[in-house]
Formats: sequence, structure tokens, C-alpha cells
Amino acid sequence: MIAVLTFLLLTGLSPQPAPSGSASLAAQQAAGRASGRGNVAPALQSALLNDKGSVKFGVIGDTGTGGSAQYAIARLLSDARARFPYEFVIMLGDNMYGGESPADFVKKFERPYKPILDAGIKFYATLGNHDESSQRFYKPFNMDGKRFYTFKKDDVEFFVLDTTYMQPAQIEWLKDALTKSSAKWKIAYFHHPLYSSGEKHGSEEDLRQILEPLFVQHKVDVVFAGHEHFYERIKPQKGIYYFTAGGSAKLRSGNISSRSTMTEKGFDTDNSFMLVEITKDEMRFDTISRKGQIVDAGAIPHRDVAARNERATASLR
Repeated sequence: MIAVLTFLLLTGLSPQPAPSGSASLAAQQAAGRASGRGNVAPALQSALLNDKGSVKFGVIGDTGTGGSAQYAIARLLSDARARFPYEFVIMLGDNMYGGESPADFVKKFERPYKPILDAGIKFYATLGNHDESSQRFYKPFNMDGKRFYTFKKDDVEFFVLDTTYMQPAQIEWLKDALTKSSAKWKIAYFHHPLYSSGEKHGSEEDLRQILEPLFVQHKVDVVFAGHEHFYERIKPQKGIYYFTAGGSAKLRSGNISSRSTMTEKGFDTDNSFMLVEITKDEMRFDTISRKGQIVDAGAIPHRDVAARNERATASLR
């Protein structure tokens, strides 16, 4: 049954898109709240449209175990390309747990993701607290020897940070990079979440005080983080959407606090990964469990579109 469900969800010839625009996200949010934290909402449909020219990528976090869960998620990520031909994958840190010998890089990265690597898909890593800084020289991580860096795909720019060592030089670099950016979509990713409902770690509030003012000032749209071994979508904070996706190999089951008021959707009963598609006006996403089920999905309008919609709504009142 699981194999059949996985095949239908991940290799179907035509995904079932959710309705366009912010209403889609609202519908998915309502389904998520109805299902409760950690449970799979019934009949969630893919939000991905597979538009020609859209920026398509995968998201994995806290992957470097070399265990069965990592390999299972890696297979699903690879199979997903049959219906959603993503161009690259971002890694949210803790890329290697334990040893970091050449054999470890084979077991914990090259072997599980071999079909994806063989297809020419690039991975762009950030460093987590379990990672040696020397990983930045490992060519398949595409960090070019840098602890923090930026790269651009069409009109989407990614700002990749090392939140384990947030030193003044990195903050000054980030200020300069954000100031110079002309990209319509600005996405930051790193290891430690600024907002989290995890009972193990929770929000990195000191880090938030440093980074959030810059994100708000320069209109960063979306932030991805790992560290917490589950999936969580936070209610928008100061116009920014925050995702935690650190459950792609490890799992901290039942760790999302039921008392949190920040969680829009949480999933902490199995491992997961994300698929993301960005068009000119919106970002669409699916979050998929190790059983191949879509556990969260939606469409986030670009802030310019959202502002226009708000003005149009206000004019009708």
C-alpha cells in the first residue's frame, strides 16, 4: 500500500495543483489545523504546478547519518524528479554526524544521493553545529571554500549563513550582500531556526535579534532552517515565512510543543523533505513524509502581490 501511494504521489504524470494564490495556503492551513500537529491531513494535494521557467529545488536538513531513514528520504527525493524536475537541492546543515573520513562522505552523502548526483543536480550546503568547517572545501557541497555565501537562480537569490559562528565579519558581509541584491525573491537558509516550537531547542532568540532586523529591512521573503528534527511552518513573522525542515534523516518524535502559538503546521511523527517551486509571483511547496504522503502544501504570494491584493480588498470596503 505504501509503495503504491508513493508511486502515485511522486511519479504521477500530472500533479494535482491546489488553487492559485494566497487562498491556496489558507486552505492548506485550515486542513493542517483540522488534522492536529503531527498527523497527516486527509486528501492534501500537491501545490506544485511545474511551470515552465519556474525555479525548482528540494530541501533537506540534518541528513548525515548514513542510516535507513536518510536512504529512504533520498530515494523519495530522487523519485520525485519524475514529476517535478527540480534543478538543485539545498542542505540545512548537520550534513555529517560522527566521523568525516572519505568513507563517511561516501556513506552519508554520495551513496544515498547517487542517482541525483549522477543526473547533474547540484547540492548547496550550509554548516550545522555537528559539521566540521572543512566541509566547505568538499566540492559536491558547492560552498567554494566559504562558510557563508550567496548564489542566484534566475530572479531568486539565496543567502547561505553559518549560524554556528555568527561573527561580525559575517554580519557585515550579509548587510552588504542584501544591500546589493536586486533579486525579486530573497531567501535565506542556515542551520539554527530563529523561530521554533521545538521542546528540545526552541527559538534561537539571540540569533533572531541579530538577523531578523536585516531580513525585515531588506525584505527577505522566506527563511529555511534545520537543527530541529521535524518539520514546522511558522505563522508569518513581520512579513517573513519561516520553515524548519530538519527531519530528513533524524526524527525527534512528538517534540513540537502543543502550547506553541507560532505553529501554522507541524509534522513530527516521521521523517520528511520539501519540494519548492518559485514563479514570478508566488512560492509553492510540498512537504513529503517518508511514507510518500504530502503532509503540508501551499502557495505563498510574493510580498508585492500580497500588498496589491490587500490594497484591492481595502478599496472594495
